[in-house]
Amino acid sequence: MKGIMINLLFSCKKATELIEKKTVFGLSWEDSLRLKMHLTICSACTDYKNKSKIIEKILAQINARSIEYTTLSEEIKLKIIAQVEKN
Repeated sequence: MKGIMINLLFSCKKATELIEKKTVFGLSWEDSLRLKMHLTICSACTDYKNKSKIIEKILAQINARSIEYTTLSEEIKLKIIAQVEKN
């Protein structure tokens, strides 16, 4: 049983990598399970996941308006930061 738990649990660094990978590529069922287990015990990674979702949503809205990410005005950058900090 201990060996199974060690294989299922991993570092926060790996969890954040999987959170970002899930957004872009999706995850295998094994990685998805491992991430879910990690998130149930790690509030820091859960917060990271929630903030990552907010950033993705904001960037999708900006992209929908045909604004390039590299040309964000300082006003938009500050709005993104304020929205992330609020949540």
